[in-house]
This record gives sequence, C-alpha cells and structure tokens, in this order.
Amino acid sequence: MVFAAAAVLVSAGGGRATAEPKSPFPTTTSADAGFARDMATHHQQAVEMSFIVRDRTSDEEVRRFAYDIANTQANQRGMMLGWLDLWGLATYDASRPPMAWMGMSMKPGADGALMPGMATNTDLNRLRGLSGKDAEVLYLQLMTAHHKGGIHMARGCVERCTVGAEKRLAQGMVDAQQSEIGAMAQMLRKRGASPLSN
Repeated sequence: MVFAAAAVLVSAGGGRATAEPKSPFPTTTSADAGFARDMATHHQQAVEMSFIVRDRTSDEEVRRFAYDIANTQANQRGMMLGWLDLWGLATYDASRPPMAWMGMSMKPGADGALMPGMATNTDLNRLRGLSGKDAEVLYLQLMTAHHKGGIHMARGCVERCTVGAEKRLAQGMVDAQQSEIGAMAQMLRKRGASPLSN
C-alpha cells in the first residue's frame, strides 16, 4: 500500500524523482554563448580602432565610416552581452578558449591577437602613432582583416546557433561586413593602397 502511494506521488510530479525542467536558455558551452562572448570581444576591438582613427585624421569620409562601425558594433556588442545576462551566463568563460564553440582549438595569437582577424597590440600602437593618410590606410587595412575574421565567426553562428534572434544578427553581420569590405577596398584604392595579404 505504501509503495503504491509513493508511485502515485512520483508520477504526479510531487516526488524527488521528478527531473528538473530543462532551461529554455542556451548553456555556457553552447554555440550561442560562445559566439556572443567571442564576438563581443571582437567587436570591442573594432570600436577601439575606430575611435583611434577618428582622432588621427581629419578626413571626413574615413571619420564617418569609422563612426558608423563604432556605433553599429557597440550596439551589437550590447545586445550580445545583454543576451548572456538574460541567459544567466558569465560574459567570460576562462575554461573555454576562444572559438571552441566552432570546434576550433584556438590558442591566443601572439601579441594580443585573440581571434582570427584581430589586430595585435603592435598594430594598435602603430595606428596610434600615425596620422592623416597613413593612419587612414592602416585603419582600413586592419579593419578589412578584422571584418574577414568577423564574417568567419558570424557564419559559424548562422550554422550552429539555435536562438533565432542571434542567428539573424549573425547573418546581418555577414551581409553588412561584406559590403563594408568592398567600401574599404575602394577607399584604399583612392589612397594608392590595398588590403593586407592574408
């Protein structure tokens, strides 16, 4: 009689044997969380480079372009950090290297380049030391490489992420940054320069 009562209690959800409900949010090891963390870091450097060049040139075309990148990527970064907060996840996971969510055994690059396309500390210091056309050219070269790395990551999210809004954001990044790479190629040609070789 006791066993029968216990069985009824468990089947009704009142016993301890009932499994915890599955969280509707991504886990800390998911592609969704990995992309949000890594792209937030990637975007932060793009914002930093854009502010550097804004102060190193008076060319309105480059200043306007840099402002657009800084504004767009700062807003997107805020969205991704907001999602991590909503999901109850840390914005940084020291136990997982960058790009692990893409199945890449990525080790931080030399001189501070954490992920594909990111500038090194030496690159950033060099940009800070230039002005005028020289600063414009280096910025456009570094940002072109940065966008190529960002597109690679965003495509990874389109393929692997499960949150619809995040997948749409990632596809928007691919489309916008491909267009911006074309615009930067034109600006470099106007200045007698070309993108850095891979």
